Amino acid sequence: MGSQRVQTLLNHFRSSSPTTNPNPNNNNNNSFSSKPNKRAAVLICLFEDPDDGNLHVFLTLRSSSLSTHSGEVALPGGKRDESDADDVETALREAKEEIGLDPSLVSVITLLEPFHTRYGITVIPVVGILSNKDAFSPVLNPAEVEAIFDVPLEMFLKNENRRAEERDWTGEKYLIHYFNYEVENKQYVIWAITAAILIRAATVVLQRPPAFLERRPKTWGGITESDMIMLQNTSR
Repeated sequence: MGSQRVQTLLNHFRSSSPTTNPNPNNNNNNSFSSKPNKRAAVLICLFEDPDDGNLHVFLTLRSSSLSTHSGEVALPGGKRDESDADDVETALREAKEEIGLDPSLVSVITLLEPFHTRYGITVIPVVGILSNKDAFSPVLNPAEVEAIFDVPLEMFLKNENRRAEERDWTGEKYLIHYFNYEVENKQYVIWAITAAILIRAATVVLQRPPAFLERRPKTWGGITESDMIMLQNTSR
């Protein structure tokens, strides 16, 4: 059944933020394609850690043999198959293929707004709750995943263990965020679009803004409401 905190979270999203599937043909008023072969979904699988009582999220280390983004930290997920009914099915199917997560164990609570990559891929973040962590025994697909670990969701709202680099693309200046995390004597770096998606997920689920300026590129959603408030306060 899960803890009272998890149940409260489930009830909150079921009553106030029903799960919706963004229209595959809606390009969010930009030129990026949302055709099925240019669409992907990732699973933000949350659970309450029994040790610290906080919400944690599963992340993977991509295989070093992959042709793209090899050896990087990522959320379980991938491109949509023609057989997938929607983005939720894509995210759950990919999670099962990559880490052996049974879709029946996950309660999907909401979908975040799309993130668009510069390569024309539309990424839909799917937020789900794993009420019974003990029921999940990871089985990694070695062709895709080298490791699985979890981090506190709240980490992506804090300034601790975070740094940012300013980048420029086609004249637009934005920030790339890097979060350092150590577990079992292994160092991981969560960055780029994965970090941006997790910042957004933490903001929505924990219902508070990050303690830093995001300044996302326009393709990832551009300036946020919390950015505008922060910029207004610093300009006074």
